[in-house]
Amino acid sequence: MALGQKNRKTFFIFLLAFLIASFIVSAVEVIRSSFFRDPGPDIKTAGAVSVADPSQAPTSFADIVEKLKPAVVNISTTKTVRSAGRYRSPLRDQSPFDRYFGGDDFFERFFGDIPQREFKQKSLGSGFIISHDGYIFTNNHVVEQSEKIRVKLSDGREYDARIIGKDAKTDIALIKIKPSDSLPVVEIGDSEKLRVGDWVLAIGNPFGLEQTVTAGIVSAKGRVIGAGPYDNFIQTDASINPGNSGGPLFNLEGRVIGINTAIVAHGQGIGFAIPIGMAKDMLPDLKAKGKVTRGWMGISVQDITEDMARSFKLRDINGAIVAEVFAEDPADRAGLRAGDVIVAVGDKAVKDTHELLMMIASFRVGDAVRVKVLRDGQEKWFRVIVGERKDQPEVAMSPRGASDLGLSVQELTPELARYLGIRENRGIIVVDVEPGSPADNVGIQPQDIILQVNRVPVSTLGEYNREMAKKTSNTSILLQVKRGRTTFFVPVR
Repeated sequence: MALGQKNRKTFFIFLLAFLIASFIVSAVEVIRSSFFRDPGPDIKTAGAVSVADPSQAPTSFADIVEKLKPAVVNISTTKTVRSAGRYRSPLRDQSPFDRYFGGDDFFERFFGDIPQREFKQKSLGSGFIISHDGYIFTNNHVVEQSEKIRVKLSDGREYDARIIGKDAKTDIALIKIKPSDSLPVVEIGDSEKLRVGDWVLAIGNPFGLEQTVTAGIVSAKGRVIGAGPYDNFIQTDASINPGNSGGPLFNLEGRVIGINTAIVAHGQGIGFAIPIGMAKDMLPDLKAKGKVTRGWMGISVQDITEDMARSFKLRDINGAIVAEVFAEDPADRAGLRAGDVIVAVGDKAVKDTHELLMMIASFRVGDAVRVKVLRDGQEKWFRVIVGERKDQPEVAMSPRGASDLGLSVQELTPELARYLGIRENRGIIVVDVEPGSPADNVGIQPQDIILQVNRVPVSTLGEYNREMAKKTSNTSILLQVKRGRTTFFVPVR
């Protein structure tokens, strides 16, 4: 009996301990769920960062690469280069002695003319097919000045190509081959939707190694690297090397979102691609006209510093200050003045001069654009009719025949003088001198300014051509030439 009572007492002690332990566990769970519970679908935790499911990261790019490769091409080009004296590779760094002796000019001056020779320079690049009938996007620097362009497809077939259009400002070129059948093409993506951190693939021809694939992520967007006035590069750490130029940058959907273009010398994991949206916008002009027509307002602008913002009594440094308005150009006709601060174009705010330039260049000639400016602290709107930007003025040739001195000349306008950084704003500027011509023999150089022909002042091509036409085969012609700050006369036969 005593033993039975002892067993029951032990049983009740264990039961009580079990109940206490269960109570403690339940209490801890209630406390944990109260303070650390997962937010429901309608509850958001402040400051929380959503991390993508690691299982969604690609384990292999093989399937997508197999699909994309047929539309990527290798491009080889050939051009003739003239070199004085011994062969000098265009890729060779400048000699340190050139700084002191003027390079080849020094030896030519003191040891006589060195016979020139010609050699064939070859280069390699990449591209991608955008139409079944053979249109291909690449870089302008890949095909520029090329005498022969050869395109090799992924299956080994090769075709001659011709340039359809090119734009040095953005380094984009459109070339064309004539295939025997329908070609595979890339699918164009939306570079505006690209996000920093997105996976990307580059396929190209680095160092001549065909169909090389590299992978990485988007490191940055909207990079300005000083390559041109319309810089807007995608930066990536997917390996890009010489020979990748002109090749495609793909997203993981297999769509082209960029054209691989530039690298940082001696850098690693830093490459740049042109957004495909920019190339897509230029495609109609490249096909139809062979060049890109850009909008022009006729103003010179500069960024706003904090000191300038205080001087102009501006709230911040956003916008662009008009430094100069060119006479009779669109902005001048619309009523803009030097000192105006452009803060918006249409419904888009202007951050700085680079953004303003990109906006204006995107408009078509003849578009009517509303421009918002701050003038003396007051907001004003102006309606500007966009003109055409002409970065390369047409070159006029002097009359041929007895009066041909081997000169290519152009009227020197105030705009051209500003563009070239020349103080003089009148006369005729020498654009090119034909080697071995009479003008070359007497030392006339490009950017020399012709002020007089036979003591007659000339400031227009009509006046220049009229006086040049008076030269006969038995007479010389006297030119007054200005070079920098020096003015001199030179007779030319």
